Amino acid sequence: MLSQWWQEFLFLLERLTWASLLDILLVALIFYVVLTWLQNTQGMAILRGVLVVVFLVGFILSVINLPALNWLLRNLLPSLLVAIPVIFAPEIRQALERLGRLGFAPLWVRYYDKERIIHTLVQAVTHMSRNRIGALIVLERRTSLGEYAASGVLLDALPSPELLIQIFYPNTPLHDGAVLMRQGRVYAAACILPLPEHPIPTASPEERLGLRHRAAIGITQRTDALAIVVSEETGTISLAQNGVLDRGLTPHQLRHRLEGQLVTPQSWDFPFLRRRRQRRSLTQNEDMAPPVKPMQRVWDNLVGTRPRSKEEK
Repeated sequence: MLSQWWQEFLFLLERLTWASLLDILLVALIFYVVLTWLQNTQGMAILRGVLVVVFLVGFILSVINLPALNWLLRNLLPSLLVAIPVIFAPEIRQALERLGRLGFAPLWVRYYDKERIIHTLVQAVTHMSRNRIGALIVLERRTSLGEYAASGVLLDALPSPELLIQIFYPNTPLHDGAVLMRQGRVYAAACILPLPEHPIPTASPEERLGLRHRAAIGITQRTDALAIVVSEETGTISLAQNGVLDRGLTPHQLRHRLEGQLVTPQSWDFPFLRRRRQRRSLTQNEDMAPPVKPMQRVWDNLVGTRPRSKEEK
């Protein structure tokens, strides 16, 4: 028996080529990617149940000859193949979204100063945390959040700590909802975000998540965005990413996380496109600046940087 197995093994090795080896590696890679995507999802439990049923049915049919059951399974197999995309629809959608996030930045991405945006966010979040003002700020990255921005009020304003604090100040028209930031600007406010697909278990009643925290988890499960949450009850600062909520952050920790996770256009595209967007952004900022009177401009050019005397003051 052992010699026969050994001869069959040697026969397979003789027929093994580079093409067949590449074929085996590709099939193993596909199974690995599929199982990785299904990990920690409801689809993994469904897959285990399907495999158990297939194994039991195959084992029974191999031991006992059941013609009627064989006929039934042969006719049901095409229906099961059609049902697989329906059963695993959420997992397939998430996988396609991950593939769609790959690639370079589009040509219309606006250049912005990453350090200035992070400083503005940390300063506003610190103030709201001290005064226990609830807030939810979502930072768009590669996945577009246009469908969620349409549910709120479009602003497209330059960010500042005062603007963010005023938006989330209690009883103001825009405080109920999320702020979406796109390309370094406050794009929309009072936006409605999706909740998590599955309930989130908590160890104690004190750890129960409010609506803002659940919305942050829900939007980061569906997109690659970052969500900053300030608790209205405790003032706790949290950061959500990929459906995982990191609670109890200090302003310094929040700054460190944003510096590592916030992706700006200049970090993942071509340099000449980056310079083009930077010049366009500077031109837009100049257009948004308040106009200067012609005589004031002439006076500034004449005076220059010379310090003014007491009589001039």
